[in-house]
Amino acid sequence: MPTAGSGANPRADAQVVRAVLADGSVVTVRSLARDDLAELERLHTALPAEDRYLRFFGAPSETSINKFLRGLVEPGGAHVVALGAFEGERLIGVGHFELLLPEAAEVAFVVEHARHARGVATLLLEHLVAAGRQRGVRTFVAEVLAENSAMLQVLRDSGLPHKTHLDGSTYQVEVELDAGEPYQAKVGDRERIADVASLRRVLSPASVVVIGAGHRPTSVGNAVLHNIIRGGYAGPVHAVNRSGGEVHGVTAVRSVADISEPPELAVLCVPAESVPAVAEECGRCGVRALVVVASGITGRPEIANGLLTALRRWGMRLVGPNCLGLVNSDPQVRLDATFSAAGIPGGGVGVVTQSGGVGIALLERLSAAGLGVSTLVSTGDKYDVSGNDALLWWERDERTEVGVLYLESFGNPRKFSWLARRIGRSKPLVVLRSGTSPVAQRAALSHTAATATPSSTRDALLRQTGAIGVDDLEELVAVLGLLSWQPLPAGPRVAVVSNAGGLGVLAADACVRAGLEFAEFPQAQRELEDLLPEQASA
Repeated sequence: MPTAGSGANPRADAQVVRAVLADGSVVTVRSLARDDLAELERLHTALPAEDRYLRFFGAPSETSINKFLRGLVEPGGAHVVALGAFEGERLIGVGHFELLLPEAAEVAFVVEHARHARGVATLLLEHLVAAGRQRGVRTFVAEVLAENSAMLQVLRDSGLPHKTHLDGSTYQVEVELDAGEPYQAKVGDRERIADVASLRRVLSPASVVVIGAGHRPTSVGNAVLHNIIRGGYAGPVHAVNRSGGEVHGVTAVRSVADISEPPELAVLCVPAESVPAVAEECGRCGVRALVVVASGITGRPEIANGLLTALRRWGMRLVGPNCLGLVNSDPQVRLDATFSAAGIPGGGVGVVTQSGGVGIALLERLSAAGLGVSTLVSTGDKYDVSGNDALLWWERDERTEVGVLYLESFGNPRKFSWLARRIGRSKPLVVLRSGTSPVAQRAALSHTAATATPSSTRDALLRQTGAIGVDDLEELVAVLGLLSWQPLPAGPRVAVVSNAGGLGVLAADACVRAGLEFAEFPQAQRELEDLLPEQASA
């Protein structure tokens, strides 16, 4: 997930950040304001006696707690920074620091008891570190009761340099806000674990509903439901149609609210104008992820903002809008939530494509070549799930042997670079280049509302990451065939075998230009000389 907006989200409020917890649930992190006082009071009032004791070192009066809470939300308190983590509209955690000296601040956290051990405090600490460094803070100090092992662990596991001193019944902890490599590695690990956990709701959902499952065979919703059933999806399948009835053997209800257990994934096959209201209803009913097929949302602020508001309020992941859908051919899942008529050949190729049409064409060609996909995600206008999310999934998916990306834009090139470099060490990545010419760049803008990444930037990314660039589908399938049927070599040494001397010379030159090394195997050469005719060369 783009925890800080790595996709193309047209987010209006840059201070609002969607982030993912360790269990995959999505929260919003933002500064607290006066309007949050009631939620802040509810959070503290509901704390069990033990949690309250660990936070306040005893049983402070309600008056003192209320005064403290008001200080967290009053504007103009430049010496206090308070951030809240919201699950939907519910405040589940607060982290704040108060300046003691120009370069030192005292930090503290409180987390709703039911949300302990889900990474809430760790996430808030990361955002407080960034806020503190922006204000010139170099050290966080904290006084933690000795029995508060959970908070001590959060500070110790942060990846930041720290000192801990036991003073009676409390630990005095000093944390240096040095955002060096160990800290960045910890943050990166947490993001990867959380992102993959949240993507399970998208790519491996426990249940699915198609909203807008039409009775007409030509409707998109009808095709999506048909593919889910034909593909043998392993979980419960539901259909929503305002007229009710039955679609492909599934009894349709008139609203997602009529389903007793909320589906984990909803595929929205409704007109663009209806998307915000349907997304809001899905979130309110407990749906955790959406696929929005409809186009015509980006460029219409009232619709786009309505969809994004529902995502933020209810913490849902989103594929699309303006997309083909998604596929997971894992035998334990067997989900084909697309409207493609081609069928989904199972295999080891992971695909992420900004264009649904490219996805359909690629599926057809892979099938003809005897290849298949492990997962396919059509990102469309990329409001949330992006190519970077797909890379994170492939890294941990044993079924994915090679990754393919068709992206008209890179929302976060820096993140893509380090992700692709790391993943490329074990799994080859192939990028279908696009948007090279001015004409193609204008086409990309009208196609998925994406400002095409300049070819110079894209080619630099390919060089940095070691990803293989191809220029058309024929070349792509040829490269995939080679990578699928010929495993990656263990090292840089090669040998050239040819039945034509000139072609062998050309191949040797190409290997040298690529930085490969020629292996020496004199015994094999002598054996070949004994077997080959005199005119042959070994």
